[in-house]
Formats: sequence, C-alpha cells, structure tokens
Amino acid sequence: MIEMSVEFVRVSMQNYNRVVILKEREAERYLLIWIGPAEAEAIAMRLGDIQPPRPQTHDLLRNVIESLGAHVAHVIVNDLNNDTFYARVVLEANGATVEIDSRTSDAIALAVRCQVPIFAEESVLERAGIFLDREQENVPGSAAFNERNTPVAPE
Repeated sequence: MIEMSVEFVRVSMQNYNRVVILKEREAERYLLIWIGPAEAEAIAMRLGDIQPPRPQTHDLLRNVIESLGAHVAHVIVNDLNNDTFYARVVLEANGATVEIDSRTSDAIALAVRCQVPIFAEESVLERAGIFLDREQENVPGSAAFNERNTPVAPE
C-alpha cells in the first residue's frame, strides 16, 4: 500500500465534472478520480476547514462510527475495474479490524473528516497513476498531466 494525500478537488473546464487528485506522498505520481458534485463539495469543505451549521452526511457517518466505540483507521483505494475505482474503509472496534466496501469518493470524504491516512494499492497506481509534467500548468484535463493511462470516468 502506498500512502496518498489529497492534493486538489477541481472542476474540469472541459466538461465541468469534478475530480479529486490524490498524490503519492513519497513520489510525483497522481491518481485522478472523477467524483460527483456533492462528494467534491464535502471533501473541499473539509480541506478548506469550513464547518457547516449542521452535520453533513460524512460527518454523520463519522459520528455514528465513533458513537459505537469504533474509529476509522484508514481508507484504501484497493481496485480499479471497468473504469471504476473501488475503496475500503478500515475500522477498528473492540480489538478487531473490519473492512467495509465503499465508493472511493465517500471513503476519501470520510478520511479527510477523520484525519486518517489514505492508501492506494500499487496495482491501482500502476494502472491509473500519472506523472505531472512540471513545465505545464497544474490543471486536470490540460497538457499538465502527462498521462500513462486515461483518467477514470465518474463513479
């Protein structure tokens, strides 16, 4: 597993879809994951330290998990199949570890709320990882991303 960080949440100027960009912590490899507008907003709000007046969906999930005596240990982007990323939320409760299947966007939104690591399997990075061309502008969908593979469609 490779640790990732959330670099950006952006809107593509080509089609107005949202993309979350994860960066490998120890290298210049990126994952572009197309996500829905609600999930993009949830991630961006937390990254911007914006506190809504009432709990949002991912806040509710975090609160429920914590109220049950568990905590989110980390999330893993663990697979890529038919242009769809898959993720697992790893919980620890009562000395046991439980992995729960999740949409990648929801797992990332939960991870940023719980301030836990985000990992990606090496096999996912090998198939969908891209390298940033530092001489170009830093915008998804532009020539800035020297793609080894085509970015994945929305979840």
